Parts: sequence; C-alpha cells; structure tokens
Amino acid sequence: MPSMTHMALVGLEKAGILKFVISQNVDGLHLRSGIPREKLAELHGNSFMETCPSCGAEYYRDFELETIGLKETSRRCSDEKCGAKLRDTVLDWEDALPPKEMNLAEKHCRMGDLVLCLGTSLQITPACNLPLKSLRGGGKIVIVNLQKTPKDKKASLVIHGFVDKVIAGVMELLNMKIPPYIRIDLFQTILSQSLSSDKKFVNWTIRIASVHGLSAPLPFIKSVEVSFSNNQNYKEATLDTQPFLLKRRTVLTETFEIFLNLKFSDGCGCLNTRIEIPFNFQDSIEGFKLDKNATLEKMRDAAIEDSKCGQNAVVERKTILVPKSETTVHAIVTNVKAFDYQLSNGDMKPMKEGLNGLKTTRKQRSKGRKRKTRL
Repeated sequence: MPSMTHMALVGLEKAGILKFVISQNVDGLHLRSGIPREKLAELHGNSFMETCPSCGAEYYRDFELETIGLKETSRRCSDEKCGAKLRDTVLDWEDALPPKEMNLAEKHCRMGDLVLCLGTSLQITPACNLPLKSLRGGGKIVIVNLQKTPKDKKASLVIHGFVDKVIAGVMELLNMKIPPYIRIDLFQTILSQSLSSDKKFVNWTIRIASVHGLSAPLPFIKSVEVSFSNNQNYKEATLDTQPFLLKRRTVLTETFEIFLNLKFSDGCGCLNTRIEIPFNFQDSIEGFKLDKNATLEKMRDAAIEDSKCGQNAVVERKTILVPKSETTVHAIVTNVKAFDYQLSNGDMKPMKEGLNGLKTTRKQRSKGRKRKTRL
C-alpha cells in the first residue's frame, strides 16, 4: 500500500510543484498512488507491469507477474493487429537499464530546479549519478535518508531521518493536505445461458473473473457466497477456489436475483461487499459503456465522504444474443487510507493510521554494483 510519502508526492504533482518521479523500486506503488505514467520513470521495472515488445503497449495488472528478467509471460497483446507475447518489465542484475526510462530521467534531472533524493542510498550506478545532472544547470540537490550517502557532499541540504516525517513537515509548511489513498479494483461477472434440449429449462453458468483474462488471478477476492432472491427453491453456494464458477439449471420462465457476497483477501480495507445480478432468460439486456473515469471519480468521492470502502458500480456491460451471455465489468473500492497528521516539537503523531517509512531502493545484492546502460 502507498505510504504517506507516496500520497504526498501525488498532492505535490497535482499542485504543479512536482514535475517528475524517478523510482528504483519495482513495487509499482507510485503508479498505484496516482502519479501519471508520463511523469514517472521506473528504472528497474514494475512487477505489476507487462509490455508488448512489438507495439510497445503497457498493461498494468492488479496481480504480481510470475516472471522477472524481461521474460515472456503467459499473456498476449490485446491489440487485434498485434497479438505478440507480452514480457515482464523487472530487470535482473545482468539486464541493462531501459533507455526510454533512463533518457526521461536524465532529461528531467537536467531541467530540474531541485532534485529530492528520498530514501535511497545512492550507491547503484548509473542511477546514483542522475541527481548530479541538475547541478550543471544551476539546480540543487536535497537528500533525505537515514544513513549517509556517497553524494551527501554534493547536496545543498542533507537530512538523516525518516522520509515520512520530513515530508509531513514539508506539507505542513506548504499548508497542503496529503490526499487519501483510494484503491479501486475491477472484476467481471460472466453470465452464460442456454436452453435445454427439451426447451423447458435454462442451463446457466456464472463466473467471477479478472478483467485481465479468464486465466488471470483475482488477488483481492478470497471467496464468493452465492444466494438467490427466492432462496427456498435454490441452494446457496460458496465458491472458495479460483476460478469462481457456478453452474445451475432453472425453469425457463423463472426470474430472480443472484446475490454475490464477495469476501475480500487480507490487506483489503473491508471484509466484504454484495452485488446483485438480475436473471431473466426471456428478457433481452442491452450492452452499454459508461464514462469509466467519471464513474471512478464518483466512487472516490463517496469513499472519502463515507471514510470506508466497499462501494461498487457497474462500468460496462457487453451482451451476446446467441448463445446468450452478458459480461459485466464492476468497479469496487477495496481500500481507503487517510493520512491525518500533526507535528509537535519535530515529532509526527498519526491521528488515524499507523505510519511506515518509505521503502528504500531495490534490494542491493552487492554494494555499489554497477548496471549496464543499453544503447
């Protein structure tokens, strides 16, 4: 989950103060927190990001990829004109830094008035030399890290302390609030229906699946409890292993509601939420596609106002007449975290949430080890 510092950076970016972020971490938390992709260079990759080596498309997943080292994954590019096998983006030690990310990082360091180095030892080359590029244009360097770094002498200011504590003080001096972290995940329900051979019954299947593909995992859902509006006729079911799939047969003329009680995985901000799916074989349901960004923004506002998660909404529905099926994409708020703080005599006192320091750079397998730069 993004830390106080992650969300403070989001606030600074939205205010136009922060222009660019360079990360050596592979946890994907800057993207998750809300930093725009075009304002982020991930030098060592992202363990939640796949890329197409053919057309360059990027796919940000809600699950951690199964490979590292720029290897092929089990999925393909969704562009109909492409379809190439996707690759992970996380570097292994023998891999060179990606030129696209490195070039952007160098460009923004040269342009920057101030380069903040937060929670990094500044020992891995060539990344550790990026801040120095700002000095040639008259820029300054500020380093915040618990330990000393090899670049301390080049900095205008060095603070040996916890990054969260320092950033909280900066936000207070700027009279700015740290925005809350609202996580919204997507999943799809697929309801397939077909007539029995005697045309008296409907054989139907409901599946709760990832929007990234039927074979992709759903990391934020632990189990699904299925019940029905006329529970005297239909037996309830609990789906506790993926894929979440239920098959039933009902009378042709029956109409009812299917209730899905989604139990969230550990780490989510609430235990469960419920969605309702109408069932009527003889009724035709039209597909639609809502403004996804507007829908998600309303959900964020509701989560902030309610100070809790669990809100859900439908963002898209696709229908097929023969064989009859409807695929509905749902959005659900799975985490809400506020960062209220107050500083007193230099100490930060959390009011609502416990605070953790910002993660340092990617694990260093050998101190001061150099990386190649791809040409």
